[in-house]
Formats: sequence, structure tokens, C-alpha cells
Amino acid sequence: MKIGFIGLGNMGGPMAANLAKAGHEVTGFDMADVSIEGVQMAASGPEAAAGADAVITMLPNGAILRLVAAEVIPAMAKGAALIDCSTVDVDSARAVAEQAADAGLMFVDAPVSGGIGGAAGGTLTFMAGGSAEAFAAAEPLFGIMGQKAVHCGEAGAGQAAKICNNMILGVTMIATCEAFALADKLGLDRQKMFDVVSTSSGYSWSMNAYCPAPGVGPQSPADNSYQPGFAAELMLKDLGLSQQAAASADADTPMGELAMALYKKFVEEEGGKGMDFSAMLPRFEKRGREG
Repeated sequence: MKIGFIGLGNMGGPMAANLAKAGHEVTGFDMADVSIEGVQMAASGPEAAAGADAVITMLPNGAILRLVAAEVIPAMAKGAALIDCSTVDVDSARAVAEQAADAGLMFVDAPVSGGIGGAAGGTLTFMAGGSAEAFAAAEPLFGIMGQKAVHCGEAGAGQAAKICNNMILGVTMIATCEAFALADKLGLDRQKMFDVVSTSSGYSWSMNAYCPAPGVGPQSPADNSYQPGFAAELMLKDLGLSQQAAASADADTPMGELAMALYKKFVEEEGGKGMDFSAMLPRFEKRGREG
């Protein structure tokens, strides 16, 4: 296939490289001066999109997605697929889907889970929204860039799934870090805490697969001085999207709202920017009941 790829950062670059490695003709564009093995670079987004069977975008936010879509949709051939792998607000995903449909294009919103390691290793999970036809067109590419793709429903459903998943993740990571900090103050050994909770009703991905306590459980960013991983500011972004969606849908999400407020304070006031989102544990270790 001839593929245009727009947004070649820490995630998009390895994803594009994997597509090229699989034998696809990939033309890329990024605002930064980057070089990706096997990817021919274009001078603009529309140039990368021209004549492509599929155009993949990996962008920072919904506003930028809307701008890029307005530029590349007119350059795309009818019947081609626009596949957005960014994590953006549901409204932006649905607006771009409508623009794509009006231009005779297929559209899939397909945010990913798996981080930079998953992008490099081709082990990402894609949460996809769009028509069955659009998902079928994108699925072979998902199989190269990742190990799993779930068709969640119509346009916007992929973003909805990602936002809900990461709201759970943010809340459970905070609870896990709070519990370890409380265990410390109660004199409970961290390994014993892990041994009990990881096999009991407190089981969670935050505890069992991504334990925030160094030297406990499988290797995680906690064992590398909390280098991300999944950066705290990215968790803050996703929690912000969850609360934007909650406001739009009139949904009561008090734990998601509180998690967003805590990550906002951590990132903006407490030195958490650039650290893994599990670095909430040393934050709680330093704090008493009154903060």
C-alpha cells in the first residue's frame, strides 16, 4: 500500500518505520526535521497524503487534528482511508469523521495503548471507531503496528474507549500509590504488601503489571528512577479529555475529576513533569495528612 504518515514523533516515527519495514511505501511529514528509516519525507501534509491508499496521523491534540485534516482531506483520493491514531477529544474525532465522509473517504479514530516501547516493538493495542468497512481497510495496518485491534463502534468510539480506560488507570494508580505510602507509615513491608494485594481483591494493572514501588513486582519505570514510561503530563492530558467528555455527556465522574486535579498539581507545581505517572508514590511518601 501507499501510505502517508503525518506526525513522526516518539510514537509516530516507530509506527511508520514498522510499516516501511513490512514493505509498504510510506511517505511521511512532521513539523520537526526528522529522518525515519525506510520513510520518504514530504515537504507538507498534503504532499504526504496525495495518492495514498491510507493516511495515518499521530498528533498532539484535537485542535491540531482538525487543522491537519482540513489540509489533507482535499488532497486524498476518494475511497482512501484516514486513520487517526492520536488521543484527542471525542468531538474532534467525530467532526473529522464527518469531513472525511463528505469527501468520500473512510475514517477510523484509533488511539493506541502500549507507549513508546509498544510503538517500537509493534505491540500496540488499537481502540478503533468507524464503519465496519473503514475498520476492515485499516485492520491489516494495525496488524503491522500492533498486536491487537478492537472495533469499538462508530466514529468516536475509539476515543471514548481510550478516555474511559485511562481515567480508570489514573484513578487506580493514585490509589495504589496512596496504599503503598500508607503501608510504609504502618510499618508494612512493601514486598509483603505486593504479595497480598496482587493476589487479592486489590488486584489491578497498576499494582500487578506496573507497580509504582521500586524493586517490587515486574520491572517498571519505578526501577529506572521513574523515567517514563507514560509521562505524568500525558496522564494529565488524558484525564482532562475524560472530564471534557464527562461535561459534554453530563456524566458524574468525581474520582476522575479528583485524579485530574491531583495530576495537575503534580505536573505543574510539584516537579512531576517529565516523570512517569507512577511517580505519584514518592509524592505521597513525602506528604502527611495535611499535605
